[in-house]
Amino acid sequence: MSTTWDTLITDALVFDGSGEAPTTVDIAIRDGKVAARGAGLPRTEAARVIDGSGQWLMPGLLDIHTHLDLEVDLDPRLPEVVRHGTTTVLVGNCSLGTCFGQQVEGEQNPIVDCFTRVENIPKKVLSKCVEAITWDNTGDYMDHFDNLALGPNIGAFVPHSMLRVEVMGLQNSISRKPTDAELVRMETLLDQAMEQGYLGLSTDGLPFHYLANEPHTDQRIPTQFAGYTELKRLLGVVRRRDRVWQTTPLIENRAKGMLYFLFSSGRLFGKPLKTSALSVMEFVLAPKASNAFLGLSKLINSALLKGRIHFQALGTNFRLWSDGIVSPVFEELPSTCKLIAKEYDDVAGRRALLDDPEFIAEFRRDWEHGRKGRNLATLKAKLGLPDKLVIRDLDRMIFDGAPVADWDGESMQQVLDRLQRVQRGQAGEARSEDEREAFARFPAPTGDEVDFMLHLLREYDKSFRWWVDVGNKDNRATLGYLLHPSALPGFNDSGAHLTNMAFFDGNLMSLKLAQAESLATVATMVRRLTREPAEFFGLDVGSLEIGAQADITMLDPAALQGWDSNDHRAFIHRELFDHKQMVNRSDGVVTRVLIQGEPVWQEGNFTEVLGSRRLGRALRAA
Repeated sequence: MSTTWDTLITDALVFDGSGEAPTTVDIAIRDGKVAARGAGLPRTEAARVIDGSGQWLMPGLLDIHTHLDLEVDLDPRLPEVVRHGTTTVLVGNCSLGTCFGQQVEGEQNPIVDCFTRVENIPKKVLSKCVEAITWDNTGDYMDHFDNLALGPNIGAFVPHSMLRVEVMGLQNSISRKPTDAELVRMETLLDQAMEQGYLGLSTDGLPFHYLANEPHTDQRIPTQFAGYTELKRLLGVVRRRDRVWQTTPLIENRAKGMLYFLFSSGRLFGKPLKTSALSVMEFVLAPKASNAFLGLSKLINSALLKGRIHFQALGTNFRLWSDGIVSPVFEELPSTCKLIAKEYDDVAGRRALLDDPEFIAEFRRDWEHGRKGRNLATLKAKLGLPDKLVIRDLDRMIFDGAPVADWDGESMQQVLDRLQRVQRGQAGEARSEDEREAFARFPAPTGDEVDFMLHLLREYDKSFRWWVDVGNKDNRATLGYLLHPSALPGFNDSGAHLTNMAFFDGNLMSLKLAQAESLATVATMVRRLTREPAEFFGLDVGSLEIGAQADITMLDPAALQGWDSNDHRAFIHRELFDHKQMVNRSDGVVTRVLIQGEPVWQEGNFTEVLGSRRLGRALRAA
């Protein structure tokens, strides 16, 4: 018996991505596209009927900021994003990517050199990823997705660091200005990529993004060596093509950083430049800092300057794990940056630094900067304008993977207080024999938190884990940022910082926060996670209109209401990398995910179709 539709989803509460109030309707799918929408569509006309009663149905969610460039060629299913209802991911962010191929020249391996410390991915994992690269130009990169069994759709930026390496070579890209001929070559390659459908250009200005290979471990990634003229010329290409500039702020020179954001202005440059910048959240040490970004964007987007800039917003608390001191935020301090620059297995090299009196003095200065003494740095910190955003307050630093089981779940300050009581003669304060033995190895006396942290690093190197909430603590202000007209949700940083953080479920937390307010807010949030970013980045996804690709996410609203991302982060071994990774689990919240009309996640499991053939596609802008 022939049927009209391949799949019919019935009686779900449908949020169509328009922002309008949801309605209970049926969705029919044929040949991977939405074929019909309406109440009471005939069940007999569908080969497969899915009961959506009691569930929310929406377009597949977009992750607008990922570093899955490397993982997608090892496992194109991208299962960790799919299980969270994400059906489109954007790669090539923060000036890093693989669209120019391996770019290996002699002993120089730029992908490993750039990604290792910026995204905290071990070199052995990155080397495995580089080996999977078979292309050497931007056109072949986009085309190669046609031959992968893609799960989600992929959109790509041209990464500026890799563009500089392609034209200048790694050494020259971090040691001199480009010649005019090299600038012309960069413009030409960028324009070709725009013709091939790239989303735009990504750059980076964060001060803790360093190279990882000798002899460059004291140098930042190539994009940070570009001057105003280079950026103006390259962004001119992006502007003419009506594509997007993805960037991060120059937080070391805030006046210069604010000035650079004026590149978005159509009044100053003849045509608005779509700009997507990182990032707004309520930082623990600078709770009002993001208001400055949002105020600036309001000015740039006004009729006076005619810009098009938004700041990407994270939908959950920014909880960051550290392995010892190995964590992206600790690149911000000169002393700990030196520790991180040592090779992953160079325990002796780190220990030599930790025993060096000059290093110890530098570490103490860094640790106490803005936190002790009557000086300008301390005053700025008290006013919420600190020089450094790295948290060094032991009360906020929570053991999770401690070398002594008694410490897990406790703050470092609690352990230090107990240690000092034991050292003052209160031996009964030790909770166990393991703790008593651990305390006996600390210097006596352990005078303060600097002594405490230095001992932990000497004694345990990277084998103690702890976390701290850097931003959006308790999600007090998160929803306001997510809904702000100068912000855009969907920043999850998926695929980055393997052992340090996991926000694969940031979009789900955005929906949960909206759910706590009203269904109307949920409808707005769905639009902000689907149709709105798709339109901004020039992509034909994020819709449930007739004829749209049938990428669909279904949620159980009751499960969403009772779920909290902080309770479902896990540290697992992934065979794909032969390495541990922080991931999220939201089982029971996402009930089904369909890509191109095919169920890829249902009843808490991936289906056989995911990975058996290509479902998603390379999305070409405009």
